[in-house]
Amino acid sequence: MRTRTYRSLVTLGGGLGLIASIYAALEVYYASLAGACSITAYVNCGKILNSGKTTTLGISDWIWGVAGFVVILALAILTEQYRRDPRLPYVLLTVTTAGIGLSVYFLYVEVVEIHGLCPVCAAAYLCGVIAWVGAIGLARKTYRREHRTPTAAVAEA
Repeated sequence: MRTRTYRSLVTLGGGLGLIASIYAALEVYYASLAGACSITAYVNCGKILNSGKTTTLGISDWIWGVAGFVVILALAILTEQYRRDPRLPYVLLTVTTAGIGLSVYFLYVEVVEIHGLCPVCAAAYLCGVIAWVGAIGLARKTYRREHRTPTAAVAEA
C-alpha cells in the first residue's frame, strides 16, 4: 500500500474514534442517548454505564477515548507535515498500540466482568484498530526507507 493510504487509515480511525468517544461521553450526561444503543439485554450501553466499572485509574473511560483519539489525530497531522522525520511514525505506533492495549482491557471488563457489550464502545475499539493498522504500515514504510541499501536506493531512482 502507499504511504498516503496508511496515513488515511490513521486519520479515518482517529476521526471516527473521536466521534464515537464523544458520543460515549454524551451518553453519560444524557441518559436518552444510552437508551438509543441498548439493543438487547447483552448489547446494552445503559448496562455498561450503570455497572460502576467505567473508570480506569480514577479517570472515566470515555475521557481515555477522547484524549487518546485527539493524540492520534495530532500525531497523524504531525506525521503528514514532517514526512521525513523517522521518529513520528514510531511514536504514532507506540500511542496506537497503547490504545489497543487499553481497548482490550475495556473490552475484557465489559464482556467478562459486566457481561455486556456497548456498541458505541465497540465502534471506538474498531476505530482504534483501524488507526493501529495504519500506524503499523507507516512504521514499516519508515523502517524500509531508513534501512534500504545504497544499491537498492539507486535501483529505485
